[in-house]
Amino acid sequence: MINQETFQDPWYITFTMAEIRGMLTLDDLRAQVAEDRIDTVLVAFTDLYGRLMGKRYDAEFFLESAVDGGSHACDYLLTTDMAMEPVAGYAFASWEKGYGDIHLVPDMGTLRVASWLDRTAMVLCDIKDSHDLVPVAPRSMLSRQIERAKSMGLTAMAGSELEFYVFEDTYQEAEAEHFHDLQPAGWYIEDYHMLQGMRGEEYIGAVRRHLRDSGVPVENSKGEWGLGQHELNVRYADALTMADRHCVYKQCLKEVAELTGRSVTFMAKFATESAGSSCHVHVSLQKDGSNAFVGDGKLGPISCSDEFRWFLGGWIAHAPEVMACYAPNPNSYKRYQSGSWAPTRLAWAHDNRTAGFRIVGSGPNLRIECRIPGADCNPYLTYAAALASGLDGIENRIEPPPIFEGDVYGADDQPHVPRTLDDAIEKFEASDFVKDSFGLDVVEHLTHFFRTEQAACDRAVTDWERKRYFEQI
Repeated sequence: MINQETFQDPWYITFTMAEIRGMLTLDDLRAQVAEDRIDTVLVAFTDLYGRLMGKRYDAEFFLESAVDGGSHACDYLLTTDMAMEPVAGYAFASWEKGYGDIHLVPDMGTLRVASWLDRTAMVLCDIKDSHDLVPVAPRSMLSRQIERAKSMGLTAMAGSELEFYVFEDTYQEAEAEHFHDLQPAGWYIEDYHMLQGMRGEEYIGAVRRHLRDSGVPVENSKGEWGLGQHELNVRYADALTMADRHCVYKQCLKEVAELTGRSVTFMAKFATESAGSSCHVHVSLQKDGSNAFVGDGKLGPISCSDEFRWFLGGWIAHAPEVMACYAPNPNSYKRYQSGSWAPTRLAWAHDNRTAGFRIVGSGPNLRIECRIPGADCNPYLTYAAALASGLDGIENRIEPPPIFEGDVYGADDQPHVPRTLDDAIEKFEASDFVKDSFGLDVVEHLTHFFRTEQAACDRAVTDWERKRYFEQI
């Protein structure tokens, strides 16, 4: 977890992109292409699942063509299911509309080395239609909330704490075994355990170095509470940069696993008996270069500003309505179990890991940690939902509930997080706040996406069903 003491906490330390190892300017790229140190550029964006999609460009052609002209991809990529099947029912793209192109516009501020790949750079893209951002693209949704914050004189700062499981089986071997009896990269719980953690350093150490060398500055890594489970934390940044880093991080970990004969999963709940994998998100706001959460007011034991209090109030109040942006598939909801380190209640507390909202840090590093999102979240949707909620709290001066002290798991009087994706979808679709914040077209698009995922789960026959009913029913 991120350290709490001010003198140790890096939350208030910021860096320019020029100071970050692995980031490239256009001139850097030209020089490395001329020296034959880079010959491939990945031009990528995320789909609704948060997966990177795009093309591999010859680096010289990228410089000649894509830097100014961008690239194109089929618009079905914002409507496909996990198996890449076109899904009917979207207004944005369909067979009737011919599945045309979307315009990929490289954000050159994201240009970086992909150090785990040979002679390769990567750039992330905005998706535009003519000159405007396509509203239903995940990066566009977050950009809209960032602009809203900017209009209020605020800059959103964020950090993702991602957890994942590592296995000694390759992805192909795991699929051949139907994802049963996989060998975890650890045989006892190694939470903070240095000896057992060392045994995974061939892989974890490699990804730390690759991330560092690819423009994703690393804080630390540690063993977690499941067999073969780890957490690797990267430095905080503005919200858009953090979401971009989050996506590069996941791609790096998956591809390095592939290259080293392993597999890694970011499922929220990989196995019934195993701890879930979270994505704790940390958020603060800056105003005029300083932490806007700092102030002389008091909220329980916390010294804070009105902006802090209202942002917290809005984030908690709207959590049920945007839950699907934190927990986007049916498996996500199996993580929310008492005593599991995953939150079950919409309560807030000071440095209390049983609460859905945990207040950490003080002074310039004061921030809110939301422990609700799982490792399966799309970071653009998660941060967009968090900002929309908190900014609405500031605009409407929403007060948070009283601070909770003690074990939140036993607090039956506190509201429970939505228990299923179906419940979350209903709240998302019916919310006037969500429609005002995201726009009706985005709400309809995401609702159809979430319902498609739930329907696929509803149709599936599982191992649990066969085991339970095959003989006894």
